[in-house]
Amino acid sequence: MNSPLQTDLYQLTMAAAYWQAGTHQQESVFHLYFRRLPFQGGYAIAAGLGPALDWIRDFRFSDSDLAYLAGLVTKTGTPLFQEKFINHLSDLRLQLDIDAIPEGNPVFAHEPLLRVQGPILHAQLVETALLNIINFQTLIATKAARICRAAGGPVMEFGYRRAQGQDGGLSASRAAWIGGCDSTSNVLAGKQYGIPVRGTHAHSWVMSFDDEQQAFDLYADAMPDNTTLLVDTYDTLRGIDRAIETARKLRDRGHALNAIRLDSGDLAWLSQQARKKFDDAGFPDVKVVASNDLDEHLIESLRHQDARIDLWGVGTNLVTAADQPALGGVYKLAALRNADSTWKHRIKLSEQRAKSSVPGRLQVRRYLEDNQYIGDAIYDIDAGIGNPVTIIDPANPLQHKPIGARAAHVDLLVPCMRAGELTQPAEPLAKARDRCLKELARFDPAILRLLNPHLYPAGLAENLHLAREEMLQSLTI
Repeated sequence: MNSPLQTDLYQLTMAAAYWQAGTHQQESVFHLYFRRLPFQGGYAIAAGLGPALDWIRDFRFSDSDLAYLAGLVTKTGTPLFQEKFINHLSDLRLQLDIDAIPEGNPVFAHEPLLRVQGPILHAQLVETALLNIINFQTLIATKAARICRAAGGPVMEFGYRRAQGQDGGLSASRAAWIGGCDSTSNVLAGKQYGIPVRGTHAHSWVMSFDDEQQAFDLYADAMPDNTTLLVDTYDTLRGIDRAIETARKLRDRGHALNAIRLDSGDLAWLSQQARKKFDDAGFPDVKVVASNDLDEHLIESLRHQDARIDLWGVGTNLVTAADQPALGGVYKLAALRNADSTWKHRIKLSEQRAKSSVPGRLQVRRYLEDNQYIGDAIYDIDAGIGNPVTIIDPANPLQHKPIGARAAHVDLLVPCMRAGELTQPAEPLAKARDRCLKELARFDPAILRLLNPHLYPAGLAENLHLAREEMLQSLTI
């Protein structure tokens, strides 16, 4: 359920303070971005925009929401919120303009994934929900992309039972599909997002019968055109032999065994044995599925061991992003509109240069040569961008990349919402998945490797870098 109460209390107390100060209608610009790429990798995959826009579009305080807020009190027993402010919230409809990088695009540190413009009270109220949705789904889509690249073949997401709650499981299935997984075990995700659903059976099915062969045969009777057999309940090699016997019975009836699944043991060796047994028995089309706490590193290792695995089932380590459970995205104020309609830039200072924010109304321009991306420049849309341009790392100004005047380019942030209404219908989720696969192929493979990836040039256009430095120097105390 979408609710405006899906937020931190301080968003509401700040909103009340903006209202009390009479600045609540001042037009503002915020950017949502992250400072460090996840998984020590070379890229991330933008995801979560669709649900985030839906949450903003449907933003309404219900009568029960307002009653709850009216009942909150301070430590002295006085109402936390004034009655007039509660009345203001009752009529509130968000009037925000949002430009964003479409889902499925590879993205990099410091690049705004969203630019949010509108009354500061409105823009403040969406911060927590935007970060919650975008951070998590971008993290999971990135993990899925890494796993799928390591697998080099179909990956089934089946982590719902290990996900962080029901909402987390559904969001993870959505994001994993964007990142390249070819199916899910999550039936609701299949219905809601159009993701293909797949599944086998559990060990309990085999254990419920006295004989493993009987269990396999009866399951094949029930699912003659959708039979994948889990063969490691007892002795895996004997389980493979019994699956071959079931395959013969299916073939005699005009059907075919789809696959077997290995969920324990030495997956490389067992998959090789399974492949040989099925090939020798005349079933070269039966696939071998592997699961058992897989991630991109184990999958890469198994492939280096010549494992004969056709389909990878990945659960816990994908949907929980086990090696990095949070992305760490932030949402920062970057500009306020003056009474004369000009913009006054805002910047957050930090002793760590990378944590100082970037002022202005930002856009990201991606450059390419010979159909390969060569760098991203963040620039202020009001100041414009030079041609040629030099890209400067916001965390380390000594790292820079010149881009020639002849390089082709595309601006990544596109209009998604104007005055709180969607600018176009939501795109099919499959389009975001296709975008991910297509766009990743346009990067140097060195940027995509799992370990010690090459650093992709992504940073500030030189004129924005100089403007930021000037603000940092002028505000240093």
